[in-house]
Amino acid sequence: MARRFSAPYQKEPVSSLASWARNLAVFSVVAVLVSIVIVRFGFLEMRPALATFFGALACAGLSILVGLAAFVAIWRNGSRGMSRILLAMLIDAVVLAYPAYLGLQYRRLPPIHDITTDPIDPPRFEALARLRTGDGANTAVYAGLYSAEQQRQAYPDIETVELDVPVQRAYDVTSQLVTKRKWLVIDERAPQPPRRIGRIEAVARTPIMGFREDVSIRITADGDDGSRVDIRSSSRYFESDLGSNAARISRLIDDINTAVDNANLKPVKKPQVPVKGPPKSGKK
Repeated sequence: MARRFSAPYQKEPVSSLASWARNLAVFSVVAVLVSIVIVRFGFLEMRPALATFFGALACAGLSILVGLAAFVAIWRNGSRGMSRILLAMLIDAVVLAYPAYLGLQYRRLPPIHDITTDPIDPPRFEALARLRTGDGANTAVYAGLYSAEQQRQAYPDIETVELDVPVQRAYDVTSQLVTKRKWLVIDERAPQPPRRIGRIEAVARTPIMGFREDVSIRITADGDDGSRVDIRSSSRYFESDLGSNAARISRLIDDINTAVDNANLKPVKKPQVPVKGPPKSGKK
């Protein structure tokens, strides 16, 4: 009679739910990256980009639910796949962390998108106005006094920059800071007599998604030796900027003041007077 050998040890199968959780998490990362590329390089309109982004967030949320279901299944039947669940949860946390932070900002901050240091007479969008005419774009006209009151309550430190330097020097400092930030300058006019008003219009980008936010800066003379800098930053899309425009203006105000103060503190280099040696005695 032939001897029968037992079958080799069989490992428990991998949970299909765990695999689905991981695959959905990976797909959400790919969709987020695609949406960022669409916005930054302008391949499609804003709506398809946002649809892709929110679809990615939905995939990440679905991945969490599937991962929880996979955990319960593994607990009950002893199948494998915990490493895939943990990987999916880690990816989902990375994808959803920043949107969750923005959600908190949306609840905490007022729903405004147009911030300026001078709500009574804000710097105008002239060259930038023609860029804000697309589908869903905000108007180039300032949002109004209701927005100004909300801004005053949320960002009381945003005020006109008053400098003790001539208007041309204030313009040069501001222009250098705009260039340093790599904003896309659309129009730039140095202060010329008789009014001596300088203007800079540029386009900034939000850090991650790269949404366009328009900036207009006005530099005016204040007497003979003083100057005033007013800044306006406005989101081209969306009714709420989640604090990005106020943060941009605050940083620019600080940098302008710092640059002017550092320039004023630099010691003036005095010309060195050559030291004369003793007179040479003449030969007799």
